[in-house]
Amino acid sequence: MIAKNYVLGFARRPLTAYGADWRLTCLTCETLPSIENGLAVLETTPEGKPGIRVTYRLREGLRWGDGTPVSAEDLRFAWEAGRDPATGFGPAEFYRSAYELIVVDQRTVTLRLDRVTFEYASMADFQPLPAHIERARWEADPRSYRTRTAYDTETTNPALWNGPYRITAVQPGSSVTLERNPAWNGTAPGFRRITIRAVENTPALEAQLLAGQVDMVAGELGLPLEQAIALERRAGTRFRFHYHPGLIYEHLELRHDHPALGDIRVRQALLLATDRAQISERLFAGRQPVAHSAVNPLDAMFDPEVRQWPFDLARARALLDDAGWTPGPDGIRRNAAGERLSLEFMTTAGNRAREQVQQVLQGMWRAAGVETRIRNEPPRVFFAETLSRRRFQGLAMFAWISAPESVPRTTLHSDEIPREDRNWSGQNYGGYRNAEMDVLTHTLPEELDATRRREMWRRLQAIYAEELPSIPLWFRADAHVWPTWLDGVRPTGHLNVSTLWAEEWRAR
Repeated sequence: MIAKNYVLGFARRPLTAYGADWRLTCLTCETLPSIENGLAVLETTPEGKPGIRVTYRLREGLRWGDGTPVSAEDLRFAWEAGRDPATGFGPAEFYRSAYELIVVDQRTVTLRLDRVTFEYASMADFQPLPAHIERARWEADPRSYRTRTAYDTETTNPALWNGPYRITAVQPGSSVTLERNPAWNGTAPGFRRITIRAVENTPALEAQLLAGQVDMVAGELGLPLEQAIALERRAGTRFRFHYHPGLIYEHLELRHDHPALGDIRVRQALLLATDRAQISERLFAGRQPVAHSAVNPLDAMFDPEVRQWPFDLARARALLDDAGWTPGPDGIRRNAAGERLSLEFMTTAGNRAREQVQQVLQGMWRAAGVETRIRNEPPRVFFAETLSRRRFQGLAMFAWISAPESVPRTTLHSDEIPREDRNWSGQNYGGYRNAEMDVLTHTLPEELDATRRREMWRRLQAIYAEELPSIPLWFRADAHVWPTWLDGVRPTGHLNVSTLWAEEWRAR
């Protein structure tokens, strides 16, 4: 998913994004709506609820790569496709809330939202889609649109791209080539062509960098931190290294309908048996702080008093005893029916750091009497199929990336559990359910007062730290490796990738 966003940042642009300064800005719109400038107006919905209407005007001169103007009809199509549950768009909360889109003129739309939220001006990933290319495909069969879209079947069609670059070649599993988009009317890009290579094995990625086969390694999804640190010691003068902390949360997703993991005592025992501080120190030179909830200390809404779970093997064993899992003759615990406490453990194959962490966790948990069976998959399979369709059976290690003060409804609300009848939209892959968390993740965005919102955030973090819908590991720092001749790359440290400003990249 990060790779997809990274590539699309060169070639496609949303309405709004958070910049490197963590402030919301317009990308394809002219002005951010606000109550003060009149582009946001409080109103009552047809159902009598508090609502808001926000108006966006597209920048003048925006064109798709075939010269067709980017218009309000492209926003209307994106909204209609997103609103249809059969389409199966990922985070569907926005499309449920935006109950009406009004085309004001060729470049202007007004969205009516059935909720007043503190982030009403942020359109997240909502962006124009080329209606003249995509609408007929969607209308033919919304349910199969995700596999029939021209973005998959005609990726090099210039009409799909409205950014400073357009995709001109794709070698599946190998590379994507981008070239300047002649229809782009913004700042002229500094490079005629950029090729992005997909290297799923991080040692091979380092070897290609040293051999000059690649010029830079993107921090958003490149070398693990400890590998970059070691490389800097050996070859620091050849490259520029930048370590950027951010809102990147490494964790263990859990199947809550698993007979063992559905027990809060087992989840707490796994966390107590995990010496995260030692792992961070030994593998990451202490640069990745231990996470105590899903909220990063860099975020303004982080609660420094949130409950912490320090490493305590004795307490972990006691919790497992209390949960009815007693040690067997080989040290692996069993329940009253004689079933072993054995968990499948998955992550992205080829990521050396994660595979090292897996081995360490496997040993730590075995000391508590928990057996793990490692089964990894290539990222394209792991994310596109196994997670999104909830096919993993126990534990899955990966990272979430968020924007500043991003309410985690899509990962924690029970209505976001992917289901076949919704074409697997939603990102609550573990199937976590908690009525109070549902209320918090739904109502927290509606609180406009930051002080009251902070108290709600405190409660959300308290529930998370107690119930452990996922097992928090640490907050990642991205390692960016650039050639000495490159300027203009601005890491953000959050969900919106640096390539959204790729037209600013320059050679010295």
